Amino acid sequence: MLAPKKLIKKYLWLCASLILLLNGCVPQRSYEAALILADTAAREAPSRWKSTTPTPSQAGVTYTVAGRTHQGTLYLPAAAPPRAGIVLVPGVVPLGKDDPRLVAFANTLARARFAVLTPELKEFQHLQVRTRHPRVIADALAYLADRPDLVPSDHLGFGAFSFSVGLAVIASLEEDIRAQVQFIFGVGGYYDLETAIRFFTTGYLSESEHDLEPSQYGKLIFAATSLKYLTNPADRAVLKEMINIKIRNPDADITFLAPRLGPQGKAVYSLLNNTDPAQVSPLIQALPQGLRQLIENLSLSNQDLTPIQAQVILVHGKDDPLIPYTESIALANALPPKQAKLYIIEQTLTHVDFKFRSFFTPAFWSHELPDLWRMYRAIYLLLGKRAPTDP
Repeated sequence: MLAPKKLIKKYLWLCASLILLLNGCVPQRSYEAALILADTAAREAPSRWKSTTPTPSQAGVTYTVAGRTHQGTLYLPAAAPPRAGIVLVPGVVPLGKDDPRLVAFANTLARARFAVLTPELKEFQHLQVRTRHPRVIADALAYLADRPDLVPSDHLGFGAFSFSVGLAVIASLEEDIRAQVQFIFGVGGYYDLETAIRFFTTGYLSESEHDLEPSQYGKLIFAATSLKYLTNPADRAVLKEMINIKIRNPDADITFLAPRLGPQGKAVYSLLNNTDPAQVSPLIQALPQGLRQLIENLSLSNQDLTPIQAQVILVHGKDDPLIPYTESIALANALPPKQAKLYIIEQTLTHVDFKFRSFFTPAFWSHELPDLWRMYRAIYLLLGKRAPTDP
């Protein structure tokens, strides 16, 4: 009997082979897309992609754009020059650009001859989002665009996960880089922040769909982000204590702290503990003005998206517990015709984590194989954004 790791490797390679058979041919890009698909599921574990491509280089970089200084990590292919550049942005996670999942995917893409830059967003380590983040992301692409010695200048784009998909879309609207963004690859993103907030606080999706459990992680991000906008130090202290308790134990009771909150703190607390979808809009209107402005500024539904010139490749899991898949549908519909490609993953993608959950069962044929095909097509499109192969 095969050991579990060996079985998983054989299973992933079989999936890749099946995709190639479905495609009917094995040109280089198809072959690479299949290997990358299997490697993405493997993460840090061994894979055929890792064994057949050299390990990329990885180095910290400091760069300045229009007087703004940033830091990041640059991944470069080891054996040949990059054929494209991508700014890769994680979701709001404490490790930020150093999250193992992002590091693994950055290496995967660098093996495919992308120059991958992961910018540092310091507030992410505190689960906080700022209005300046789209500019930080845009500056990372401006840095790559200013390095024609490193990256083909007409093959640049963004890759983003979760909440950062919206940040990357807003970044692509910045006038100084707008024409240089050829693609946006987004997994699990949002379109309308009020809809996303309604979903992760109440679990409500629509009248025709089953409600899900509210997302405790989404509530943590919102609560942590709100701290900056509370003018009462006592409110900040109490809410921070609530956050710390929930980080240690998501099921912990924090109601005993609620009476210590002032008006602004209570407004945040009331929104995050509300269970009635109809009350979300008025509860948002009761938030501190700065926090309301943040929601308005970062909501894509408030943006004119027509200037975007990039092709947008969207992937979203139907079972996403943090941002509903309908948000990627809404974003795709808001973009100019034929500019967006959308792939809804039925079962094998939970928010930003891609995994297989069955081995040679009926579910493999009915759900996992179709999901693999959708993921393969998204990766195939992304690989097509590279410059042509060397002569």
